[in-house]
Amino acid sequence: MTDDLSRRVAAIWRIEGARIVATLARVVGDLPTAEDLAHDALLEALAQWPREGVPHNPGAWLTAVAKRRAIDGWRRERARGEKYRLIGADLDEVTDAAWQPIDDDVLRLVFTACHPVLARDAQVALTLKVVGGLDTEAIARLFLVPVPTMQQRIVRAKKALSAAGVPFEVPEPAEWPARRSAVLTVIYLIFTEGYAASAGDAVLRTELAHEAVRLGRVLGRLLPREPEVLALSALMELQASRFAARVDANGDAVLLADQDRRRWDRSAIARGRALLERADALGRGRGPYQLQAAIALCHAEATSVDATDWPRIVQLYDALGRLGANPVVALNRAVAVAMASGALEGLAAVDALSATGQLRGSHLIPSVRGELLSRLGRSAEARAELLAAAGLTRNEREAALLRRKAEALRSRPEGETVG
Repeated sequence: MTDDLSRRVAAIWRIEGARIVATLARVVGDLPTAEDLAHDALLEALAQWPREGVPHNPGAWLTAVAKRRAIDGWRRERARGEKYRLIGADLDEVTDAAWQPIDDDVLRLVFTACHPVLARDAQVALTLKVVGGLDTEAIARLFLVPVPTMQQRIVRAKKALSAAGVPFEVPEPAEWPARRSAVLTVIYLIFTEGYAASAGDAVLRTELAHEAVRLGRVLGRLLPREPEVLALSALMELQASRFAARVDANGDAVLLADQDRRRWDRSAIARGRALLERADALGRGRGPYQLQAAIALCHAEATSVDATDWPRIVQLYDALGRLGANPVVALNRAVAVAMASGALEGLAAVDALSATGQLRGSHLIPSVRGELLSRLGRSAEARAELLAAAGLTRNEREAALLRRKAEALRSRPEGETVG
């Protein structure tokens, strides 16, 4: 198989994988089986497509092949009951023109993976794997655990769902509270991976981010009076409004200070603002997603970085930190402190976080330290930190940007500060 076809197959799976698995799970009623069938179909595609070409609708092709494999399995097991007749009839309807997965199938997949039979970490990890399409290394980095630990966690989660006979369905409303928090978490983490890809050669994975936005909207229709559900949609709308300005013509990242704010999607900002207002109007106090949406709105409404209300953002981060310790939130707060009170205070906050060891092995702390040291005129230290960050990130575009920033410091005199 050529490299070009390999990349195309990988792209098809990134875009279609969750919907294919969700459609199969609806048919066979079992998530681990659906995932196995989808992967078997993908292996068959890797064998056939180099000879026969990629079909017009690859998602339909993969789904049909997986369904045929399900039928073959039932035949071997001599299970020729009503389920077999239904799937056989359904297979005839799967054509290139007609294949349209039900929109809520992916949401059912999220609810299934977030079943209370699983521990919270297992719920989130499994959903990121199956729905978000993240590899195990990326999920392990999000959880700050070794890759083998995460592999075992995901395998155990699949076995637990099978053993418990968990149905593939959106649960009854009375069951939603037990799963709602995990569902919100995984939808936002899927969006986050789309907003800032953790690996690969692209800054954004827009198809993943837009799927998370869609799921948030569907969930909002199911739970229209849940403030955190509305706030999550608000947050994603506000963050997604910057997509057009976050990369340049070459696909390289454009930092917030350099973005052309005229390219921000004002309709998405208006939707985000309205959703946050609806959440606040419910009068239950701001939760984590409401606070994060309020921070995003501060950025969206500012005409420039300098005009941003940084003291207000620091206050919002303080409130967010009181709701629960999170090292990434603490790091973002340190950046806001640097903007509000100066790079020296921001650096002290970063160093305090670094001393806890919570983000050890992540590129985030050295990248922020490098930026703050650069502003303070400590060019040699800044360059070392930026190069260290470049070596830690698995996103090629981000690594290249960090190396360019480090190289630019070669010619800057030591002690020359920037605003």
